Amino acid sequence: MLLGRTASGLYWLFRYIERAENVARIVDTGAHVALTGDADKSDVWPSVLRSAGVDQTYAANVDDAAEADVAEYLLRDRNNPSSVLSCIENARSNGRMVRTAITREVWESLNETWMTIKDGLSKPIDLDTLIDHIDEIKRQVAQIRGTFHGTMLRDDRYSFCRLGTYSERLDNTARIMDVKYFVLLPSASWVGTSLDNHQWRSILRSVSAHRSFSFIYGTDFNSTNISEFLILNRSMPRSLIYCAERLDKTLGYLAEHYNQSQDCDETAHNLLLRLRALDMDQIFEIGLHDFLQETIQQNNALSTQIATDYNFD
Repeated sequence: MLLGRTASGLYWLFRYIERAENVARIVDTGAHVALTGDADKSDVWPSVLRSAGVDQTYAANVDDAAEADVAEYLLRDRNNPSSVLSCIENARSNGRMVRTAITREVWESLNETWMTIKDGLSKPIDLDTLIDHIDEIKRQVAQIRGTFHGTMLRDDRYSFCRLGTYSERLDNTARIMDVKYFVLLPSASWVGTSLDNHQWRSILRSVSAHRSFSFIYGTDFNSTNISEFLILNRSMPRSLIYCAERLDKTLGYLAEHYNQSQDCDETAHNLLLRLRALDMDQIFEIGLHDFLQETIQQNNALSTQIATDYNFD
């Protein structure tokens, strides 16, 4: 069995890479919603902080939730362990620790990404170029991902990297959807309006799913279709059920590879069964926010169980 320290390094290397991209995507969501001119901008950026899970630490460091301050905190503040810059630096540290377990090409791509993003975020964010910064972060992460898929053996090392990716992606898709729940819609009276639909479409753009959504639903951009696409569509690589299926399948591979099942196998399977058992009517009956929060908690429990079962240091 792969040493726990190596397994942990690979897992967290790819969690941090995924987190860096998704934090940028959450900022992107807020920026697109704020640009509508209809939403109350004083509500948008606190909601972004809550969805990124850093509202309490932000309040301890910064006085107000202005756009420039939030962008600084989420993209380049080293005091924020979930900022893009912190995540990329942590990813590189983990990559250096497990350098012999990844290919030379993956390491070089990771190192290049670290240098590029560190340079790009070396100065305070200019709001006029905020979207350019976000696009560059997404490009750099895509480069690492492409190199990884093109050069790594499909073995247990690959599997721990995949577990990190899909654990983080599931969490972040749920959080990005929760941006819509938190204050982005000023009141219930806005439901079904052009503002409501625009905000849902902004969320699709934030997960690079606008065109793929159109392949299935055409131009019918409404909350039910978009929620179904991001939660229950098995072809959408950022949907909750897609991530849950990959977590379940990857843990199944490890159980077979090591000829030993773990408690996390059952935890992952239960998460998947819950998603398979629900349709959108049932999810809305539960309450979208409550459903997303419960899914995030289940995913966190799975991550903790993986670390325990595979002896992460």
